[in-house]
Amino acid sequence: MESIQPGTSESAHPTAAPLLGEPLPVELMNTIWADRDGVHDELTHPEGLAAWLRGVGPRLSAAEGLSLAQLPDPSADELRRFRRLRDALRHLAAVTTGDERGTRDPVAGADLLATAVSAVNEACAYAPSWSSLEWTGAGGPTRTDVTNGTPAARILSRVAEEGVRLFTGPGRARLRACQGPRCVLYFVRSHPRREWCSADCGNRARVARHYRRHRGAGEAAKA
Repeated sequence: MESIQPGTSESAHPTAAPLLGEPLPVELMNTIWADRDGVHDELTHPEGLAAWLRGVGPRLSAAEGLSLAQLPDPSADELRRFRRLRDALRHLAAVTTGDERGTRDPVAGADLLATAVSAVNEACAYAPSWSSLEWTGAGGPTRTDVTNGTPAARILSRVAEEGVRLFTGPGRARLRACQGPRCVLYFVRSHPRREWCSADCGNRARVARHYRRHRGAGEAAKA
C-alpha cells in the first residue's frame, strides 16, 4: 500500500509530447502527435512514459500529488496499460468528434467502441484509491489519498477516471479534433472562437489557406 504524498516541482516540459494544458485524458491522447517529420509516439518505450509522467505530475492536486523526481522507468506491463488506455481514449474522442482519422470501418465500429469502453473501465479499477483521515492535536483533521498501486498505476487510474468524466460531462460537447495541417491532436474548446489545438497550428492553417487561395487565383488568371 502506498500513500500519495504532495508532489514536488518538476521540469516544465521533460517529455517530447506536446503538453497544451488540456485535461489529463486529452494530454494522454496527445502522446501521439505529428509534425513535418511524420507521426511520433511518446509511449513506444518505458523511458518515454516516465518522461510524460514527470511532465504531468505537477498538475495533480496536493491531496493526490505524486513525487516523480525519483520515479523509476515504468514496467513493460504499465507501459502496455497506458498505451491501451491512450488508444481507447483516442478512439472515443474520434467517435465523439466525428474524426474519421481515428475511426475504422463501420462494420467493426461497435466492437471497437465496446473494446475502448472496456479498456477505460479496466484502467479506472486498476489502482483504486480511498481517503485516509489523520488527526493531530496541533494540526487538526487532514485527508490523504491512499492507494495500493505504484505511482504510475495511480496516475493511470486517475487519467481513466477523468476520461469517464470528460466523455459523460459538459467537456464532451467541447472536445475537438484539430484540423490543422498534419495535426492529429485533440483539444477541449475553451473559447467559442478557438479552432485549433495551438497558435502554431492555427498559423500553419492560415498559411496553407493563403497558399491555396493565391494558387487558385493564379491558375484562374492563366485560364
